Amino acid sequence: MLTMPTTLRGEPATSVLDHDEAWRAVERRDPRFDGRFVYAVRSTRIYCRPSCPSRRPARDRVAFYTEPAAAEEAGYRACRRCHPREARLAPVAIAVERARLYIEERADQLITLTSLADTVGLSPFHLQRTFKRLLGVSPREYQDNLRVSRFKARLRAGDTVSRATFDAGFGSSSRVYERSDNTLGMTPAAYRRGGHGMHVTYTIVESPFGTLLVGATVRGICAVALGDNEETLVKKLRADFPRAEIERGDDVHRDWVEDIVGHIGGGNLALRVPLDVQGTAFQQQVWALLRKIPPGRTRSYSEIAATLGKPRATRAVAQACARNRIAVAIPCHRVVRSDGELGGYKWGVERKKTLLERERDQALQREQ
Repeated sequence: MLTMPTTLRGEPATSVLDHDEAWRAVERRDPRFDGRFVYAVRSTRIYCRPSCPSRRPARDRVAFYTEPAAAEEAGYRACRRCHPREARLAPVAIAVERARLYIEERADQLITLTSLADTVGLSPFHLQRTFKRLLGVSPREYQDNLRVSRFKARLRAGDTVSRATFDAGFGSSSRVYERSDNTLGMTPAAYRRGGHGMHVTYTIVESPFGTLLVGATVRGICAVALGDNEETLVKKLRADFPRAEIERGDDVHRDWVEDIVGHIGGGNLALRVPLDVQGTAFQQQVWALLRKIPPGRTRSYSEIAATLGKPRATRAVAQACARNRIAVAIPCHRVVRSDGELGGYKWGVERKKTLLERERDQALQREQ
């Protein structure tokens, strides 16, 4: 949450405002932050509430203030569209905030949507819809995420799996093990050991797009990276899996490696290698959608977010793409900006451009 201690009036709250969080609230026009701060535009000398419907300025033209009076003392005047001096949290936003706090205080308890809605004075349907619109997840998903975070913390603290399961509020250890691949990326016991015991074997080969590293566990491919030299790729692999036992094994999982090399550039349509992916539930959802994008086609970050039912999660989609450790097999290179520009790519923008061009050529040849 955004906390705003009192500051000297007339000064931007640079020491107390998280500017990145504030800017994200402005980009989303998030009404939950109305009344908590205002943003001022240097070029127009006007300040607004975060939810103002006006066109968004460039980030480098914006200053943040914890209260309207501070913005006015700095020479800005109030926006006539959003009336920031009158900004207060909307009643429904207050209700959602109360629901969120209620869940956090009782994360280990059974909370039904009906009982939660009664507590905050909204209908179950209205609460469900508004909670997801403002926070990006449903009340149940929010509580599940809290339980997973608590479960991880207890395991890191040295608790047994059964004790951590009980303290986190999971009904049974079977539920935890069923979800372990998505929530932990490994079994709870392995997570409790801090990743010790994970064995990653890697292979390095040359490909049409540079040096290719493929890392695998007994569960499947856990890393595919493209680069210009072996040393950098191995160093990055060890940084991604700092507590795992890592060794080179060029003859291990040879079939998987050959399938990936053949798949690069759209040569093989059906990539059937098993993947050992580690990420949050949201990241897993994004990566699953990426794998459905046909070779030679692209989708925008906003299109992926909309498909997930979270149209405001464009930035989160981009972050999920940036955290993808498995190049090509999880084709984040097929995601571009809304204006058609390529955007960033973990393994180099030029490589992303070449990959897409090769895939389009392959697609055209198949159609002929």
